[in-house]
Amino acid sequence: MTVSPFDHPLLSSLLGDEEAARHFSVDAEIAAMLAFERALAEAEAENGLIAKDAAAAILSTLSSFRPDTARLRAAVAKDGVMVPELVRQIRAAVGEPHSQNIHFGATSQDVIDTALVLRLKRVIEHLDLLLTENIVRFAALDERFGGRALTGMTRMQPAIPIKVSDRVKAWRVPLQRHQQRLSEQSPRLLVVQFGGAAGTLEKLGKKGDVVRATLATRLGLGDAPQWHSQRDTLADFAGWLSLVTGSLGKFGQDIALMAQGGTEIELSGSGGSSAMPHKRNPVKAEALVALARFNATQLSGMHQAVLHEQERSGAAWTLEWLLLPQMVVATAASLRLAAELAAQIENLGH
Repeated sequence: MTVSPFDHPLLSSLLGDEEAARHFSVDAEIAAMLAFERALAEAEAENGLIAKDAAAAILSTLSSFRPDTARLRAAVAKDGVMVPELVRQIRAAVGEPHSQNIHFGATSQDVIDTALVLRLKRVIEHLDLLLTENIVRFAALDERFGGRALTGMTRMQPAIPIKVSDRVKAWRVPLQRHQQRLSEQSPRLLVVQFGGAAGTLEKLGKKGDVVRATLATRLGLGDAPQWHSQRDTLADFAGWLSLVTGSLGKFGQDIALMAQGGTEIELSGSGGSSAMPHKRNPVKAEALVALARFNATQLSGMHQAVLHEQERSGAAWTLEWLLLPQMVVATAASLRLAAELAAQIENLGH
């Protein structure tokens, strides 16, 4: 049983996206957290904060380390996060005399936020590819049908004749802007989180900045000062997700309205009805509208999650966990559905 349609065994075939969802699995999250701990040990050894033999022992252990997830689950119920128990298990596996060199100078939020960013990096690559696919499909529709006539509609009423190209342009051009927005936004988003207990890296003394920069390089991320309580970049990304699904929802709504008229568009593979065999329901178009409205609704919650009190908020942080993964999967599903729907257009215009 599941409470989310995005990983529901049946509904996810319409509303889910396996590639996006896998980056939010337990295995993916733990793998990213272990990558952080490996890179941290290397960065601190490189800068003389821990011994090189300690880093070698840590890396050797982590190469085959698999945590006890039942104990992690029990610890989350108590601690709110898995990192304290994960670190305890790693230290036990590494053993003396090097166990205390694990996680040196870091805090749970460093691990969790950086692990999120590492996974978002892969998610963004996936979303960018899907965006490109949609732009290409809309360009193909324009090439195939662009010169044909359509009835322009303003305020849901017939207006004047337009070309198919005019309407397709309104579907395609926003996606090109979203792709440009993503390229501008990604360098701000895909940065390491490393601040220590209260964001000051106090245990690292004067070497805090250089260790953070080395850590970022080893993880393939940008370097930036800690952002524990500064969540505007994640909220900005959530806004981008909502813009993408909103633009695709407009496409879906246009298709559904044209299909209602029945004379300006022909679709293959439309959905059937259990009661009315003659019906051909524009299922993918409807789903695009629903996903757009879903993300627009969740976006207000991500803006609420910007409100971190003082140096760290457990409540606002938890709210992000509830919202952002579903927004990402909704966006990937929307992009997938839009590309499939565009491919189902067999005739458009007169």
